[in-house]
Amino acid sequence: MRGDVVVEVIEAGRLELVPLEVSHAEEMAGVLGDPALHAFIGGEPESLEELRARYVRWEAGAPDPDTAWCNWVVRERDGGCLVGTVQATVAGEGAEVAWVVGSAWQGRGYASEAARALVGWLRPRVRTVVAHVHPDHAASAAVARAAGLVPTGEIHDGEVRWATPLRAQGDETGMGGTI
Repeated sequence: MRGDVVVEVIEAGRLELVPLEVSHAEEMAGVLGDPALHAFIGGEPESLEELRARYVRWEAGAPDPDTAWCNWVVRERDGGCLVGTVQATVAGEGAEVAWVVGSAWQGRGYASEAARALVGWLRPRVRTVVAHVHPDHAASAAVARAAGLVPTGEIHDGEVRWATPLRAQGDETGMGGTI
């Protein structure tokens, strides 16, 4: 993992982002088991064994020492159940982020809350945060917007590139400058 990125618990209002562990696979297989979650990203839900194998790879970290794979499960504070994941791939001065909330927990603002917390955690660590959103996925576009990202007009593999505005010299908020 990139030496200066240490994945830690992130507090997010009603949620906690907890560093992902292989032991989360069993509960997450249920959370991510709805085929509808793949409508925009393709594929199908992974079996418990496939998800466990993915989490083993993620825990091992990126093969490139200059890249950090940062993965969290999203846990409700009330009740403590897992509701989704957020992730960031950090390389150089940038991070690419993604989020998913299980179908049973959608429509509650959890994805927006988790994405805002993730981007907020990343902002002091990187210059730019990027996400790729299917052009027809209005809910995911709303999450990107809530997290402070703006569409760049660029299309990558059929998805719209969203990014945080670049910080102007001396601007720690990330709200100045242009993309």
